[in-house]
Amino acid sequence: MTMVQDAVLGVVQGLSEFLPISSTAHLRIVPAFLGWEDPGAAFTAVVQLGTVLAVLLYFRVELIAIARAWLGSVIGHRRPRTLDERLGWYLVLGTVPIAVVGLLFRHTIENGARSLVLIGSTLIALGLLLLAAERVGRRDRKMGDLTLRDALWIGVAQAAALVPGVSRSGATITGGLFLGLDRTAAARFSFLLSVPAVVLSGLFELVSIVGDGTGGSSAGGLVIATVTAFIVGYASIGLLLRFLGSHSTGVFVAYRVVLGVVVLALVAGGAIS
Repeated sequence: MTMVQDAVLGVVQGLSEFLPISSTAHLRIVPAFLGWEDPGAAFTAVVQLGTVLAVLLYFRVELIAIARAWLGSVIGHRRPRTLDERLGWYLVLGTVPIAVVGLLFRHTIENGARSLVLIGSTLIALGLLLLAAERVGRRDRKMGDLTLRDALWIGVAQAAALVPGVSRSGATITGGLFLGLDRTAAARFSFLLSVPAVVLSGLFELVSIVGDGTGGSSAGGLVIATVTAFIVGYASIGLLLRFLGSHSTGVFVAYRVVLGVVVLALVAGGAIS
């Protein structure tokens, strides 16, 4: 991969990580459309560190408050009393499903699960599921109404996002809407929940790349892609939260379905492979 390709894919990652359209799918589809090689799952995981840094910076005040409160409840051996203490436990326990599934099915995810047919199909399927969540979700619950059960269910939804095309934010926002959260609360918890999972995954793959020399990019290319993803991703968070404050996710549903149909048609016609 050239550094120009790295920069382009960094922009793609930054734009698509927080929108419910699947960054992993786009990092597979865009190179296929442009005739580039598949950058691979390891490249995707490392570049996601740029977008998780954007989350850390954007939500730094909330995350610091949550971390302090959670550590206080742990050190004090007490049941969580405040919202920040509860959120700390929710983020920890909500990460367990994706950690377990990721470890058990790592090789399948990195290799066999990158089929464009699978990606096109999951783009459509999750899009329709998101549409259903919009239709049946009450959207009358805020962040303060979250329970441990909610966090675990959204964590299970996040684990499903290991399949390319599902979308981490798409799955978790969909799960939140089904549980009655309003769109902004569902998106905010989705972003916060992404932090531990993406950090662990990205650092694991970064160690693998450094250790065995695999990956489609040079070290400089990875840095360019990651920094670009951070800059674009930071802007995307604010834009999406403002958008969801007064709009539905319908535009993302339509985009997912159309893109999924196009991908499947091009694969069937032999235009991409």
